[in-house]
Formats: sequence, structure tokens, C-alpha cells
Amino acid sequence: MSKIRFIMIGGFLGAGKTTTLSKLASFYKSKGFQIGMVTNDQANDLVDTQFLRSSGFSVEEVPGACFCCRFDELIDRVHQFKASQQPMVILAEPVGSCTDLVATVVQPIRDLYREKFSVAPYPVLFKPSHGLKILRKQSSGFSAKAAYIFRKQLEEADTIVINRIDEVEQTTLEELHALLEREFPKIPILELSAKLGNGIPRLAEFLDQEGVFGQKILDIDYDIYAEGEAELGWLNTAVSIKSNSPFSLDQIVLQTVEGLRQVLLNSGGEVAHLKVIGMHQSSYAVANWISNDLPAELSWASHDNVDEAELIVNARMAIDPVVLEQEVQSCLRRLSLIYRLTPIFRQSQSLRPGRPTPTHRYAQPKLI
Repeated sequence: MSKIRFIMIGGFLGAGKTTTLSKLASFYKSKGFQIGMVTNDQANDLVDTQFLRSSGFSVEEVPGACFCCRFDELIDRVHQFKASQQPMVILAEPVGSCTDLVATVVQPIRDLYREKFSVAPYPVLFKPSHGLKILRKQSSGFSAKAAYIFRKQLEEADTIVINRIDEVEQTTLEELHALLEREFPKIPILELSAKLGNGIPRLAEFLDQEGVFGQKILDIDYDIYAEGEAELGWLNTAVSIKSNSPFSLDQIVLQTVEGLRQVLLNSGGEVAHLKVIGMHQSSYAVANWISNDLPAELSWASHDNVDEAELIVNARMAIDPVVLEQEVQSCLRRLSLIYRLTPIFRQSQSLRPGRPTPTHRYAQPKLI
């Protein structure tokens, strides 16, 4: 049997990894490839997983820590696909606050599972809203330790992919190219609008390459890395809502994000990413907010009126997670009063990510 192609797409929280994976999956399916997808998060109830499954993709999830710390579980999830569906391509989305993935994921797969998988070049999506400030050395709302993670993610990339170019003016895009070429001169740069699908064929062409890729072992300080991750409050909340009369699923999802946006702006915290998905039978709607400088956005509309729905809220903020959880629940209760909804909070996890402890870490790249 031919090897399974393993493609992992990195990038900071809110960089657009899930949308990119969705568009890549559709691209590969149009070419006749069977696709499997693996998502990753520090907690359960991940919006990304539900969104991709609602879009019709086969998705497994690795919760509880990043791929590097759950390496064996990642391989188990991939083998589950292999046994049931024989995928030709695996698309993997790591936690957006993780780095050092070449040494802890790419290299171990290339070395330990060389007979089963061929590993694609490793692209990292660039998030302009925070990235431009970090590269300019301006205040980004995150500490220097969190910005350290952002830079390390770019440093280990085989290509840096500037995403959301549809939201960036040409002069700003030119400045981004200049800054990236100055700080990471040997790394090729691609442009992408995952939302519109522009640049997906070029990215797929890059990912199809064979050669000396996935070789950049970082010189990284795990103390700074761990402290940078721990500054982010992490919250996954699942809630059921019901009403005696139909309500707009799109409006509820967007208003949930907008309400949380106002609360969190008032609290002084910086958002890394806030996502909400609302689901009812085959209908689903998604809204998100990725930067204090940007508005909330309805990224997927259902155009449906329903009388009940399941909401999942994923919030990644530079704020105390206990405070974050309290604010999220208060906001959802306020919206329930306004729209005459009955909320039932089913599950909630708030945390700060723990220190990364990789299952494997290669000090030198293996030339396979």
C-alpha cells in the first residue's frame, strides 16, 4: 500500500487554520483523495471539530494537550482512520499556542513511522492582526513571552503563509513581506485568503513537494515557552438553549460573540481567538473574533430559524480563566433574557495550559 500523506498546518490562535484545512480538504477531495482530519486542543468541546464534522468531513480529536504531549494518541487517531476509511491524506491542526512541532511531531513521525507516512512540508499561517504589531515590536496586547511563541512558530516553518490577505491593504501586505523577509530571510512566503479560497491551489502545490523539509530544530527556551502559554486563559463551554418561539441561529451566535467581545474589551484582556458554533440538526452557524482591533464576524451562516440549539464557546484570552468563565456564563444568561431563551449549561472547562512535556523531542533532524 502507498504511504499516507501527513499534512500539519501550524499557526497562532486565530490565524485561520481550521478554515484553511477545510478548504484544503475540499481541494483534495475534488482530486479524488480520501481525507481524514485530526484536531487538537487543551480541552474538550472544540468548535473546530464540530465545524469540520458539520461540513461533512471525517474528524478525530486529540484533547487534553498539544500533539507533542499526546503524540501516541495522535498516532492512534490516525490509525483509526486507516482501519476504517483508508485515507490517502491526513490533515492535522495543532493547538495554536504550540511551537517546537518540527522536533516533537514532524521528526518523530518521519523517523518512527517512515514506512506508513510521508510527511509534507510544514507551513505556518501568519496572523496579520497580531503579527504585524509583533514584528514592528509594538504592543500587541500579549506579553513578550507570548510573542516569543509567535516568533518561534514562524522560525520553524518550511513556508510562512500570510493568511487573511482579503482583509489587508496592499501597502500593509508589502510591509509584511519586508518584515518577514528581514527576520526570516530563508523562508519562502505564500499568500492566502482561506475564507475566499484564494491561494489554496498554490499551497497544495507547495505541500506536494518532496525533499529536505521539516528539518528546522528550534533553539528554544521551554521556560519562556511554558510561561507564555500559561498567560492565556482557556475556556470551552457547552450550553443548550431552547425557546417557545423560533429564533435566528445566526443572530444568536453572532450576538454571543459580540456580547463577549464587549465584556472582554471592558476587562482589558487581549483576545487570541473567540469562537462560537451553534448547531441544530443539520444546520450550523459559526461566529468568531480574533483581535481587539477587529469586529466580531459571522464566518458561517445557517440562514435558519430554530427553537433549540447546542452552543459551544471556545475562548482564548490573555485573562484569568476563572474570570473568563464567569463572564461567559453571565453574557449567555443576559442574552437568554433578551431573546427569551432557556439555557442549560452542560459542560465547562477553564484552565491555563500546563508546561509542555513532549513525548519525543529530536535534537537533530533525521535525514530520511
